[in-house]
Amino acid sequence: MYKKTVHFLRGSALAEVQCACPERVLNLLGSRGVVFWGLRWQSEICFRLWLLLPQVETLQEIGAVAGAEVTVLRRRGAPVLWERFRTRYVLLAGFAAFWLLLFGGNLFIWEFRVSGNETVPTETVLRALENYGITIGSPGLHIDQEDMRNHVLLEVGDLSWLTVNVKGCVAHVQVVERQRPPEIAEKDGVWNIVSARDGLVTRVQALDGKALVSAGSTVTAGELLVTGVYESREGSTYMTHSLGTVEARTWYDLSVSVPLAIAEKSGERREKTAISVDIGKKRIKLWGRGSISGPNCDKITYYHPLTLPGGLRLPITLVRETVTVYAPQQVRRSREQAQKEGETLLVQQLRRQLRDTGRITETKFSSKTEGENLIVLMQAECLEQIGLPVQVQAEESN
Repeated sequence: MYKKTVHFLRGSALAEVQCACPERVLNLLGSRGVVFWGLRWQSEICFRLWLLLPQVETLQEIGAVAGAEVTVLRRRGAPVLWERFRTRYVLLAGFAAFWLLLFGGNLFIWEFRVSGNETVPTETVLRALENYGITIGSPGLHIDQEDMRNHVLLEVGDLSWLTVNVKGCVAHVQVVERQRPPEIAEKDGVWNIVSARDGLVTRVQALDGKALVSAGSTVTAGELLVTGVYESREGSTYMTHSLGTVEARTWYDLSVSVPLAIAEKSGERREKTAISVDIGKKRIKLWGRGSISGPNCDKITYYHPLTLPGGLRLPITLVRETVTVYAPQQVRRSREQAQKEGETLLVQQLRRQLRDTGRITETKFSSKTEGENLIVLMQAECLEQIGLPVQVQAEESN
């Protein structure tokens, strides 16, 4: 390996020597200290060998003394490349820029990768780092982790720990979110649990207080389910904060109006393409107009980051924006398509209304036409927690 490196840096040449007495040429090469290798005989009076490029002139002098014909068949190595490219200034400039970006690019941050965050948005973490002074193009060699952590954690209260590790030109931001303690139920005062809506009770779990209903009971909205004021068998009156859950079967009737005629982007279309280059945080438009699109347009943006061999990302990103302009057409869809959309909307609406307190167990759909709209009706049965804590006023508990 060492010899190959030396041969490349100094350059080497493949020479062919024809002489009536080739042994004399080899002896003269040895006496003059010429280093050669890869000797191969082509015939009794001809051989080929490799030697260092600076010693080709010595071989030619020896050939003149010995009456030999010396022909250089091939040259290679760093001197040959330099001789070939030294007048190609653009190529040399590109080569220099390549090595400058390869080594100099590692000194700055050109990409962020945030991990460990589930509830805190990545944009919030990056904005806090930018306010501190760590952003795209910032030096990545010397980061005061302790000082940076104090500033960012003070700005983003939902984080308990943060560190920035720079590898190459990529800053790996690792965060740990703060674990909030569970909400403690307010114990001051007297609280009852009432029904949030009509339903058929399926299960009662009273952790504190006295349950007034049981499984199979029919309740109405506002009815008292678990009381915080009750008497014991001995006749003593207790006032407490009722805790517990009451699950019940509930029923919902929902409707939604769905238009039968809709505007589809199925007419004539025109495409516009804009090409830009992002260098750091600055965008340079190369071709095409601005990226503002109208209501009847679809815009797709493609990002092509430039990387060097080995995966080193450069601070240069090619951006291509394609805007497709449609001529909308009014299309009348079938009743089945409109009803399917209405059913989806109703189920989504009910799930948002239930949140995490219940689930849908059964649904029935029907529909009717009113003008240009289809009215979709849904009858749904759910299983949900209907218990609602209500504080008892002081005069009520006395």
